[in-house]
Amino acid sequence: MKAHSDGGDAYVPVQSRAERFTSTSVDDFEKVTGFELEWKLTPVSRIASLTEGELDGSAPATTLPEGVPGVAASWVDRSDARIGTAGAPEERASANAWSSFEKALAIDVSGEELHEYRVIRSGLGHVNRAAHTVITAAPFSQGLVILSNSGDAQLSENVEIVVGEQAQLTVVTVQEWTDESNHLASHFARVGRDARLRHIVISLGGGVVRVNPSIHLVETGADGSAFGAYFADAGQHLEQRVYIDHVAAQTKSRVKYKGALQGATARSVWVGDVLIGPHATGTDSYEENRNLVLSEGPRADSIPNLEIETGDIQGAGHASSTGRFDDEQLFYLQSRGIPEDEARRLVVRGFLAEIVAQIGSEQVESELSAAIEAELTRAQGI
Repeated sequence: MKAHSDGGDAYVPVQSRAERFTSTSVDDFEKVTGFELEWKLTPVSRIASLTEGELDGSAPATTLPEGVPGVAASWVDRSDARIGTAGAPEERASANAWSSFEKALAIDVSGEELHEYRVIRSGLGHVNRAAHTVITAAPFSQGLVILSNSGDAQLSENVEIVVGEQAQLTVVTVQEWTDESNHLASHFARVGRDARLRHIVISLGGGVVRVNPSIHLVETGADGSAFGAYFADAGQHLEQRVYIDHVAAQTKSRVKYKGALQGATARSVWVGDVLIGPHATGTDSYEENRNLVLSEGPRADSIPNLEIETGDIQGAGHASSTGRFDDEQLFYLQSRGIPEDEARRLVVRGFLAEIVAQIGSEQVESELSAAIEAELTRAQGI
């Protein structure tokens, strides 16, 4: 992370979330050591090839649906005017991907009726790759865009999301990678006047998976919701750093991430930053993270941050908790004849189901529920 001068010879770390350095060039960032604020909770040695190495910028193998009304997709050059409209990298991995990609996948949502558009990437192999996606929702449009990831991958990518006036867009990213895969993703969103974005992250598979959404509510009445569900097994590191930037007046945000962990080396990291700027009067904001520990040994880091630069707001708050099973819930279920193992699975399913239900696609919700059930079946002692 860059530092700034205090007026003398000393340099001090950037304090405000809004002051972080940004650049689309990897050469503008120093090498990652693991001591930086944005990397100190990440196993940087496991992802060094994505932060420091060369990346294959060719378009990754991608399956795109055909004939979806009101949605179009195409591969565009780096010079396309849509690229760079939602944000810019704040750290080296994101900048490395931005500097390396050759073609971007541009998804344009224009229909006024809600339709689902599912992008599938599977089996990208073991080559270190870069990718870039731009999702644009035209004014007054509606859409549900699902980015589904599975198989092998070593991938660093950026996803830009632009939501036009009064548009309603849901973007879901699903990570079901193999245990040997690593995935670093930065999502940048810009939400317009009276528009609504729902951003949902589901991470169930992968060695190191780090999906960091930044949602900027830049015009009056913009509404941004960020949901996430994750299940970390032994050896997995699942990380998400959420940034909600209230720029304009009368904006609203809700953040809710829930995770379950099992296995002595399972690890999750959640950092939630909310910035309410000086012009964001009337803001209504709340963020929370809940973690359920299923065995001895997992570690869940949960760090909510709230920065307020105006006193004229409707409300702002945050909550965080990490704990074991609720004994009262288990006792209640067992008292009605449900065996302990099944009772434990019911508790975990119910815990994560709240987030999965936000997606809005029956097929995807059913698939993810089955995937969570499979994770629970594999979990020892559950």
